[in-house]
Amino acid sequence: MTDQAPRPDDSRPLDCLIVGGGPAGLTGAIYLARFHRRVAVVDKGEGRLRMIPRTRNHPGYPQGICGTELLADMREQATRYGATLLTGEVTALRREGDLIVADTDHGEMRARTVLLATGVVNHRPPLDEETHADAVARGLLRYCPICDAFEQTGKRIGVLGGDRHALAEALFLRTYSRDITCVALSHVELTADEQAQADQARITVLGSPMSALHFEDGCVEVTLADGERVRFDTLYVGLGSHTRNDLGAMLGTDLENGQCFVTDSHRRTTAPRVYAAGDAVEGLDQIGVAIGTAERAAVAIHNDLRDEDGHTLDD
Repeated sequence: MTDQAPRPDDSRPLDCLIVGGGPAGLTGAIYLARFHRRVAVVDKGEGRLRMIPRTRNHPGYPQGICGTELLADMREQATRYGATLLTGEVTALRREGDLIVADTDHGEMRARTVLLATGVVNHRPPLDEETHADAVARGLLRYCPICDAFEQTGKRIGVLGGDRHALAEALFLRTYSRDITCVALSHVELTADEQAQADQARITVLGSPMSALHFEDGCVEVTLADGERVRFDTLYVGLGSHTRNDLGAMLGTDLENGQCFVTDSHRRTTAPRVYAAGDAVEGLDQIGVAIGTAERAAVAIHNDLRDEDGHTLDD
């Protein structure tokens, strides 16, 4: 993301600093800018949406839309109303009186509120960046069955992972194909009951783990530790993910099971002046859900600041 719109005047604090420029962060920026709030987004450019070759389940795009195109449209919309978009990283957050101070690649930034739209990180297979990006772009490597399993109907589908999480993903995919196989990255970690559920659903769980992964001739070839080779039309990565929550921890936010930010229905976290939206909040990791959580957060930020400034009626 290139810097767009002039940087805000540093003599006054921002009304809101948004960390993360995915669909949640950009939605927050659009709403807050249209509320005439001084808002800036700082984004490293590592969001998951930019990896999506084409999403076909996001409402309003019957032919689908590329993740990078959707982000570009949202950035244009945010800057049109005055939001500042900066490429860079927020490395630390701390309190200074009623303000939150952020250490960033652009120097210190002060804000009355912070919206954490930091997202989650998929645990990837052991591939170099170029190979990984190419496999995802070609639809050979995938991460979101809810997003794109429809297009894999009836195909040979592999799921990378040998634990309960991977099996749950395989069971979800069973609706789309009768040919589902789990391949462990290191070793199988299923209980006897879980293995029985896999057998009942006719999901194959290979006993030998993966030793190599190749993408060629429009298919995925997995070499197992015992030398056997298996081929799939596509491979879903079922290795889990983790939430980018370190910045929230610096301000004392509570976490759900050590991962997602705990928020109320308006996306306020347990730390004053700190809000969260998108995949960093417990829920369904989908573009539409991320947008919805950010809409709630942006309205809450605006109303909380109005209340602080005496622009609301007394209860």
